[in-house]
Amino acid sequence: MDEQDPKEDLVETVFRNGTVTAVGILLAFSLGFITHWAANPIPWQTYHLVAVLPILLGIALQMRALSLLLDTKCLQRRVYERANRIFIAGLVFTACGVGMAILLDFFDIATKSALPGAG
Repeated sequence: MDEQDPKEDLVETVFRNGTVTAVGILLAFSLGFITHWAANPIPWQTYHLVAVLPILLGIALQMRALSLLLDTKCLQRRVYERANRIFIAGLVFTACGVGMAILLDFFDIATKSALPGAG
């Protein structure tokens, strides 16, 4: 009976592989966003840290989740679920940071734009 208990706590490898793929794709999007934003022609200001820090923390958490998922120990349900929780936390931080970045850029552009017909 002891031999069956560990099998019940295992995650199917096919299911885990799909999760690894999804995490990898979303991590690539996150890295792509921060790279694109860093190349933005709008000069960086200190207040941009409000957006950059959550994005970087989120990316770090996503990378940690991916490293856990790539380990064979992640076939154990508790390790797999922990990796998923870390990934979701990273995704939330990244999404909040991206939202803040969009708002900051919007307000920065809006304050520097000339009103049509004014002048």
